[in-house]
Amino acid sequence: MTIQTVILAAGMGTRLGRALPKSLTMLSDGRTIMQQQHENIRAAFGTDARVTTVVGYRAETIIDAFPDASYVHNEIYDQTNTSKSLLRALLATGRGGVLWMNGDVVFDPRVLGRAVDFIEREESFVAVNTSKVSDEEVKYTLSADGFIDELSKSVQNGLGEAVGINYISRHDKRALIQQLQRVDAQDYFERGLELAIADNGVRVQAMDISDLYAVEVDFAEDLERANDVLA
Repeated sequence: MTIQTVILAAGMGTRLGRALPKSLTMLSDGRTIMQQQHENIRAAFGTDARVTTVVGYRAETIIDAFPDASYVHNEIYDQTNTSKSLLRALLATGRGGVLWMNGDVVFDPRVLGRAVDFIEREESFVAVNTSKVSDEEVKYTLSADGFIDELSKSVQNGLGEAVGINYISRHDKRALIQQLQRVDAQDYFERGLELAIADNGVRVQAMDISDLYAVEVDFAEDLERANDVLA
């Protein structure tokens, strides 16, 4: 199955307190976070999967570690957030749909296996975990017809958390690009999705992965949790 995948790895990751980009953080099983992501992508989609990584902070360290990937540079990574990194990637990936993930997510390889059906049907989705709803995480609500409605850290009465793994179909891609161009430089990409839903009528599914693991590594305690699920 040929699919375009994007890893967002331009940020500095200062909260984890490490010199290297977060995506190169070593896990307890001897792999880096990004290596685990690459292996999960290959396991789900085979060697035909095209991986494009958005780099910024210490870009050369990621490029050296994964020389076979394609790269998009966000030269102003220190002045922008994930909305502008994703925008650069979508503009570089042609007309087809794109699966993208934050470069600091350690996740069960079965997550992408579950995504295959959505991708084959060209249904945009956000992977979600309904088992916990933390104030500091991106949360979501659903519309009356069961699609994603609100999607941000400020959502009240969220039904769960977005885990940082998403797909935009080829039909919805143009609308998301337009909204990512519109949003503030410091916005997360979820703001672009919210606007595409509200203004362009894009329908985004909530793909429930509550029974699988997905840990976004922002702090040292997150890294501990990620290592625990890998043990």
